Amino acid sequence: MSKDGGERIIRTGPYPELTLTALFVGYGLGIIIAISIGYASLILGFSIEGSEVAAILGFGILRGIMGRSSIVENNINQTIASAVNGASAGLMFTVPALFILNQADFSVVLMVLSCIAGGILGIAFIIPLRKQMIDFERLTYPGGVAVATILKSPGAGVHKAMLLVAGIAVSGTVHLISQFTGFEYWNLGKLIGLPEYMNGIWYVSLMTIGVGFISGKGGFSFVIGGFVCYWILAPILAAANLMPSPEVLTAAEVTNPEYLRLNLFRPIGIGMLIGGALMGIVLALPLIISAVKSMQSASKTGAALSKDEMPIRLLYIGIVGATILLFVVSMLSVEKMGMLRGAVMALLGTAWIWVAGVILSECIGRTNWSPLSGMTLIAVTILIVISSGLGKSSAIISSVMVGAAACVAMSQATDLMLDLKTGYLVGASPRKQQIGQFLATWLGPIVVLALIFVLNKAYVLGSDRLPAPQGRALASMIEGILGGDVPVNKYIAGAGLGALLSASGIGGLGILVGLGFYLPFNVVLTYSIGTVSRLLVDWKKGARFSEEVGIPVAAGLIVGEALVGVGFAVYKIIAGMLV
Repeated sequence: MSKDGGERIIRTGPYPELTLTALFVGYGLGIIIAISIGYASLILGFSIEGSEVAAILGFGILRGIMGRSSIVENNINQTIASAVNGASAGLMFTVPALFILNQADFSVVLMVLSCIAGGILGIAFIIPLRKQMIDFERLTYPGGVAVATILKSPGAGVHKAMLLVAGIAVSGTVHLISQFTGFEYWNLGKLIGLPEYMNGIWYVSLMTIGVGFISGKGGFSFVIGGFVCYWILAPILAAANLMPSPEVLTAAEVTNPEYLRLNLFRPIGIGMLIGGALMGIVLALPLIISAVKSMQSASKTGAALSKDEMPIRLLYIGIVGATILLFVVSMLSVEKMGMLRGAVMALLGTAWIWVAGVILSECIGRTNWSPLSGMTLIAVTILIVISSGLGKSSAIISSVMVGAAACVAMSQATDLMLDLKTGYLVGASPRKQQIGQFLATWLGPIVVLALIFVLNKAYVLGSDRLPAPQGRALASMIEGILGGDVPVNKYIAGAGLGALLSASGIGGLGILVGLGFYLPFNVVLTYSIGTVSRLLVDWKKGARFSEEVGIPVAAGLIVGEALVGVGFAVYKIIAGMLV
């Protein structure tokens, strides 16, 4: 009997884990997170991990609303939700390039099938290495450890969910007012008398502040890039009379910060993104060697045949089936592909997925950073060369379609390893987590691709509203390979600078500074509020307060504004159709 006289419930048997409740809650949260993080990545140029947000919201729903107390069930929920979100990075880094290059007439169905095939391959290839990387080598996977900490604190998890919902409400309300009033930018620079080329305009966005807070000191390099452009280089150019001649441009064009951004800072920034990404691959060479050794060790110890994993026969079936699907997609993506060329693209894409997935999983396991964009750039470059004989339009569409599959695969592989690390720490079943990841692979590409079309229709990808920096970098690289009219000298200079910065040993430094060069400075200014706020909160209140209170609120700021922004995009499209 319990103290209050009631009958005590004694649980026997295992806790609920892979349940229909976890599956469908994971689907719902995955859709929300994929939309939110996908929308944010088109503005800021990088993606954030969705597992922590999914775990917090999962506690709010599973424990707070439904009264379910199983930690491992919530672990499955966040595994499924983050798997749905895994498609956001893969597609947002690649597909926007097609819109920027005016090649949006590709087959949506084939793109979805290609990304599903890629997701299956990424998961199937990485599963045999789980035991070697997590059980034997004990790789850190800091993101997985952070989620495990949340799952082990059910009470704190529910409290964080309430804070996250509060952040959603505040951010959504502010963005709603901003959209209705048109107050999206605040020209503080004009009020305090800053020269126009110093660009003192702030983007009114709590989502951007939230991303900056979550990034913390890791995002400081991004802030530095923007301030170097407009508060150091621009005044130097003006003082040295190196601004464009008024004989060529009007006085307004000379001082307009947009001229500097579009004709100087953005091309250099694109080059830095490419150079920094490729240098990231070079710096990852020791980890590549380590990853190869992991594969060899796994084969020697029989880790791939562990009873903790899905049956190896099913993985083989999944790999063969997905490769065949990728071959069919390659064949049908454009006319005159030919069986031989299609087979080469499919097999090469499959091989790259295998190698790159292992490399990235090793990188993120040791450093919490992975050169995803660099691996994608290399993959698309190789595919462009293979398909170059098909004509410019066909080469672009076919290479990006298979490249998107590879990027989604790499994203799924790293996401699964992070979640498996979490499961290892909370006592979950690896097999059930792997099944959950497979069950969610199909949904992400559908959701994210629909989001891309909606946002492009409403705001245009590559515009100031949705800069899509990674897509622009990929598009610029493709144009350069195919002989387009691009500022090659600026790209090369930027690539050299990005490579040098990344060679400093700070993960992703060249890419982050390059994003600061590329993006409108109003975004950088607002982002800096979040970054500085995190540093101040860590200093005054401590890192624990930031983790317990700041990050849940910041995550809510991202979700709230993103959902309202996407909602307005849908409204804008419907209103346009009714006119």
